Amino acid sequence: MRLKRREKVLVSLTACAVGVFLLLEFIVFPFMDRRGMLVRGVRAKRAALEEMAELRARYLACKEEAQGVSERIRRRPEAFALFSFLEQAARNSGVKDHIKYMRPSVQEGSAPFSESMVEMKLDNLTLQQLVAYVYAVESWKDVVRIKRMSIKDSKRAQGYLDAIIQVVTLIPKK
Repeated sequence: MRLKRREKVLVSLTACAVGVFLLLEFIVFPFMDRRGMLVRGVRAKRAALEEMAELRARYLACKEEAQGVSERIRRRPEAFALFSFLEQAARNSGVKDHIKYMRPSVQEGSAPFSESMVEMKLDNLTLQQLVAYVYAVESWKDVVRIKRMSIKDSKRAQGYLDAIIQVVTLIPKK
């Protein structure tokens, strides 16, 4: 088949256009898409790495704090008992006569420590007495803290309070 010069130019241009289209469609565009995916993947991995570094720092801080708590627990007298500690604090702060009940309990855990808890009810306290007792009970040195506290106006005497307090500490497993 013989083609005229004009037809040859059109066929050549069409072939070039098809070639450019194929080059773009099968080489350039996939390369650009792949590069974009890799850039997004690198950003995601960098963000994950930064998050892991932050989590590691938090973990190390918690581990250091836990070691400090363990050390404070080990420094306590071996005969330390939360119940006795709370009675002594009540005597020292002048609320011993206001204690209605004290219920001790121990919750076992998988850690090297168990949680010792005492729930106690205090009746007919002034706000100052309650604050003094709470101040005496919260002990960073002995790792004693108030887990929960409920305070109500006393039904028996106006201007006085009733409180239910849950106090916890950690004790080493034997």
